Amino acid sequence: MTLENYRFPAHRLQRQQRDPERTPLVLVACGSFSPITYLHLRMFEMANDYARINTSYEVVGGYLSPVSDAYKKAGLAEARHRVRMCELAAEETSSWLMVDPWEALQPDYMPTAKVLDHFEYEINHVLNGILAADGETRKPVKIMLLAGADLIGTMSTPGVWAEKDLDHILGNFGAMIVERSGTDMDEALANLKQYEDNIHVIAQMIQNNVSSTKIRLFLRRDMSVQYLIPQSVIQYIDQHRLYTDDGEGKSKDTKDKDKQRETN
Repeated sequence: MTLENYRFPAHRLQRQQRDPERTPLVLVACGSFSPITYLHLRMFEMANDYARINTSYEVVGGYLSPVSDAYKKAGLAEARHRVRMCELAAEETSSWLMVDPWEALQPDYMPTAKVLDHFEYEINHVLNGILAADGETRKPVKIMLLAGADLIGTMSTPGVWAEKDLDHILGNFGAMIVERSGTDMDEALANLKQYEDNIHVIAQMIQNNVSSTKIRLFLRRDMSVQYLIPQSVIQYIDQHRLYTDDGEGKSKDTKDKDKQRETN
């Protein structure tokens, strides 16, 4: 897929609201997903439970938005592989999650604020929101960022995020943040006091510290990652021989082509 033939995925988006007293909500997780893990997927389920039990939101959709190759992060597999692994994971494990390749297709790094603007445009302008519970009127959808606690830690650190982007993300969209061990949430939130009404902290009732970094380490050491990531993703990694070298996310076939170009 290219930007020229890109189409926004909405096949699993709930088209009509069920509870007229609630506000429709779409959750968007941005990240490397190199590779996607069960924790990435589990975050959506935790956020869905949190929204239903603790807020007046009704979750009507969830999206994974893999970052583009322009991010230039160590261990980052090619975007086409990461998008496909996310698609396989969503298809295998969920009935409501979708993968939007728009960010991954960008030639340049796309700030999170602009990615959220993209979802706002596609869902509330192109699709005109969703059908209200009465079956007659249309209702706008609230777009919200879903992320781990490490992200909120960087947001609270001066100079890491552009002030206008931070204000746009937390002020206009808001965020659901899943707690992770090693992050001081109280300290992070203290520096974001002006946005506290738009930041929802979700406690992990069962601690899960699986990370893509640890998965890549296991794969490089030829160790099993069974039950840590979806089976379809394991098969895809094996098929394309991903994460075989230290710090590399390219498939072996791509590396061989790179070497051929260097010697020519």
